[in-house]
Amino acid sequence: MTKQSNLRTGGQILVDCLVSQGIDTAFGVPGESYLAALDAMADHPDFSFVICRQEGGAAMMADAHARLTGKPGICFVTRGPGATNASAGVHIAQQDSTPMILFIGQVGRDMMEREAFQEIDYRRMFGALCKWVAQIDQAERIPEFVSRAFHTALQGRPGPVVLALPEDMLTDAVEALSIAPVTPSLATPGAGALSALEGALQKAERPLIVLGGGGWNAAAKAQVEAFADRWRLPVAVSFRCQHLFDNAQDCYVGHVGIGIDPGLAEAVRHTDLLVVLGARLGEMTTGGYTLLQPPRPKQPLVHVHPGAEELGRVYQPTLAINSAMTTMAAALETIDLAGSDWEPWRASLRTSYEAFSKPTVIPGPLQLAEVVRFLDEKLPPDAIHCNGAGNYSTWVHRFHSYRTFGGQLAPTSGSMGFGTPAAVAAKIARPDAAVVAWAGDGCFLMNGQELATAVQYGLKILVIVVNNGQYGTIRMHQEREYPGRVVGTQLANPDFAALARAYGASGEIVETTEAFPAAFERAMAAPGPALIELRLDPEAITPTTTLSAIRKKSQEEGR
Repeated sequence: MTKQSNLRTGGQILVDCLVSQGIDTAFGVPGESYLAALDAMADHPDFSFVICRQEGGAAMMADAHARLTGKPGICFVTRGPGATNASAGVHIAQQDSTPMILFIGQVGRDMMEREAFQEIDYRRMFGALCKWVAQIDQAERIPEFVSRAFHTALQGRPGPVVLALPEDMLTDAVEALSIAPVTPSLATPGAGALSALEGALQKAERPLIVLGGGGWNAAAKAQVEAFADRWRLPVAVSFRCQHLFDNAQDCYVGHVGIGIDPGLAEAVRHTDLLVVLGARLGEMTTGGYTLLQPPRPKQPLVHVHPGAEELGRVYQPTLAINSAMTTMAAALETIDLAGSDWEPWRASLRTSYEAFSKPTVIPGPLQLAEVVRFLDEKLPPDAIHCNGAGNYSTWVHRFHSYRTFGGQLAPTSGSMGFGTPAAVAAKIARPDAAVVAWAGDGCFLMNGQELATAVQYGLKILVIVVNNGQYGTIRMHQEREYPGRVVGTQLANPDFAALARAYGASGEIVETTEAFPAAFERAMAAPGPALIELRLDPEAITPTTTLSAIRKKSQEEGR
């Protein structure tokens, strides 16, 4: 009787480990350095490898997929240039506190330390970009490394992990143990901390809650909304975290980020209790560290964060609570604030938010605020809006009303090129949701080729390219600091609608507000992905000012 072999290749062990964690989707660009892992995927017909056009787009898709599913986003890339391209997505996941695992094919173990073809020391390269980086040199240790990677990505402050896979290690046939699904250990607020928070809120006359960071889910969002509504507390959100609280609920008072409502900025400065749940309080949320003064802000600060190392890192809080957002949100139900009356304070902040959210008029025949509001009326509340970086995003953040968890996918790192790949991942994760990708002309051309991925997989997304013929954000700063001296910011663009049609999507150009509704209806009727190019007057640089006005003010100030 022949003994049955239990040997598996390293590639098979790796994919089996991913499947054991409930992973059914990975994003990547194929490479010969991890062919054994690709081959192992063929043994799992329910496991989908999404073929991307560039590794940066693939890593961004993994980040977006993780935000919507709560599971670490999985990305596979090849060594050298594949890894360097993917680093953009790793940086986004790090600053957004998104759980992600990047697997990189590596040169064979017998070639290391020779600067072999495309060889890089990934421990050195990614050391400051992720929570943990390692190389798996023994196939039998793959389960151990994968288990640690999932625990690391999910526990504490969520974030990315990088694992390098030597090519020959993936073909080694060995026996290896299986691993159980990872259940992350989540910090929970203690009774004493909750009592202290309750007491601080009861004493406050002008409290303000700010939500942000990673580690949230739909249930936690609903629990915070119920808590705020029960006690009539005003709630704001940190930069690009607007989906963490229903913007239509009257306790929502705006976003604390770029282009902040001046009334909300004053509220942050003068609140007598700032309760921050999950946000790191970084540069964008604090207005360049001016709304709160480090290291000891003038405002009494309660800082709740899943990563203990983040508490006190920049700001010394009055009360620090180490807790995951899901456990903290659930614990809020135990807090009793009977007798407190913040209704006038909340109402004033809500009134300011509603006034700030009314569409503004900009130069030219196309009013971008009206386009955003039109989409609000036509798309369902669970629509997902994705965007990268650029001044065009200011209109989306200011005039769109985010309603559901995951309805906003945008990088807090300010990375361009995120919108289109994020939309691809969003449609895969939530196929029944309406998905819109927003991009500027410069932003789209960084990862717009992932529109080909949408076409290949028949993903019905809508891409809106706001074309003003320039790197608008940089041009704005250029006119502010060096008025009239335009260098490096002008763009000669392709016909984006024709480019979309070349990819196999539908595409058209809109130059007036009145033309947009009909173009939108045609895009929705198209069988696959669609792109609408909005040609915006270059003078319309923000919702409230123009390039000429910025230049004139700078010249008057003698710059």
